[in-house]
Amino acid sequence: MASRFLTLADVMEVLNISSAQAYALVRSGELPAIQVGGRGQWRVEATVLEEYIQRQYAQTRARIDAGTLDERA
Repeated sequence: MASRFLTLADVMEVLNISSAQAYALVRSGELPAIQVGGRGQWRVEATVLEEYIQRQYAQTRARIDAGTLDERA
């Protein structure tokens, strides 16, 4: 059975981003997460991460269609 919640390390691996980028996504609210345990470890629901990825695809498609995609990346 797949885990319902992912650590930020898992998110970093899936999105191939740095620790700072993962924390920034969570702190900004762009990627909803919860804190659990006495040390306040961040967790992201797997379904929420998939929804985030789909939103990014949709936003990228809209930017391509509008001709505003930044080609530097």
